[in-house]
Amino acid sequence: MAIVVALYSKNVFLSLFGGILFGVLILNDFTLLASLNSLFLIFSSLLGEGWILKSLGFVILVGSIMALIEKSGGIGGFVEFVMEKKAYVRSGRSALLLSYLIGVVIFVESSITSLIAGAVGKPLCDKYNIPHAKLAFVCDSTSAPICSLIVLNGWGALLLGLISTQISLGVIAGNAIEILLESIVYNFYAMSALLVTFLAVYFGIDIGPMRYAKPTPTLYHTKNFKAGSMYLMLLPIFMMIFFTFLFLYITGDGDVLKGSGSSSIFYTMLVSLFFTFFYFVGTKNMSISTWSLSAFSGAKKLIPIALILLLAFAMGKLTVELQAGLYLASLVRDVLSIYLLAAVIFLLSALLSFSTGTSWGTFSIMIPVAVPMAVGMDASIALCIGAVISGGVFGDHCSPISDTTIISAMASDCDVIEHTKTQLPYALIAGGFALVLFILFSLVA
Repeated sequence: MAIVVALYSKNVFLSLFGGILFGVLILNDFTLLASLNSLFLIFSSLLGEGWILKSLGFVILVGSIMALIEKSGGIGGFVEFVMEKKAYVRSGRSALLLSYLIGVVIFVESSITSLIAGAVGKPLCDKYNIPHAKLAFVCDSTSAPICSLIVLNGWGALLLGLISTQISLGVIAGNAIEILLESIVYNFYAMSALLVTFLAVYFGIDIGPMRYAKPTPTLYHTKNFKAGSMYLMLLPIFMMIFFTFLFLYITGDGDVLKGSGSSSIFYTMLVSLFFTFFYFVGTKNMSISTWSLSAFSGAKKLIPIALILLLAFAMGKLTVELQAGLYLASLVRDVLSIYLLAAVIFLLSALLSFSTGTSWGTFSIMIPVAVPMAVGMDASIALCIGAVISGGVFGDHCSPISDTTIISAMASDCDVIEHTKTQLPYALIAGGFALVLFILFSLVA
């Protein structure tokens, strides 16, 4: 319901709320009063979750920081450096490749990866009249894939915890870290997505709706463009990366892999905001009043994005309560060939992630389902876990209600529905490659 309405109406708020309302009606046998009460309980429980409040706060704080960096002239200074002083960027292709490189190098957290790649890429894309939909595609198709491949981040912490739970329950035996590292080798969708994205950028391959995407006129085409020192952008970004690792270390009691991703990115943005105050005001780049107005303006712009994320979280919670993942798995458990197990797990994970808009939620649902299936059918456990990871990221990329889809669109100043439609053909191609690989490796594993 949510996805059909989103694609038809192009209104994310309407589609998400409509889907949630329809879901609570199903959950309560279409009893109106019970459904309204259930709706209230879902949102009240979500707003009582610390990690959700921190995620929403993170989005709003990001708006402030990006507005301040733009106001300072840091982005303009970096653009001037890479385009004129060093001439690293001489074409639209090199502009997108720079964002691609940033997306690959910064693997600390998918949201931060998208935001930094988007902030750097926007002025460069505007210079060469590149549609923001292409930039959103690059940001989205590098952030989650690279974070799921290089797991020294919150992604690794979650996956390690889920695998450790299966070990503690006696479902499987072994070392959780070794099983996770072996599973990453089979993360075929992430690898395919990175390859497809690079080829699409390097050779300028526009397929499907991407052929009709239009450049977006912005202030970078006007005389209001402000270029200051590029360090006004680079230092805050460095602080964001440094403090994310630091807070992952602190919240994990000395173990980065056990740190809290939501807490780390929230505290990082809070510290980075204070850093911009002392840096920008202290160097007389802007006055206190200018800093305050810019921070408030940036935060205000991203309040709608925070509301969309809240609705997306509600959709994911509702789908879990409807037990969609367990139902899908039960349909195939008893009639499945071992050679198709990994491929079916990949497709089930993709369908669940597409429907809920969350890859992390999909991991939490599907790994406890996939691991016992692999054990019961004497299949490769690492291959099946890799299929869950791949399917979760694949479905997330295709979904208009995914938080990473929304944040990548926001970072690139692109409409969410346009980003979803233009990215979909590339995601399907990468997903097709991954599906074939899962079948082939099932034959030899």
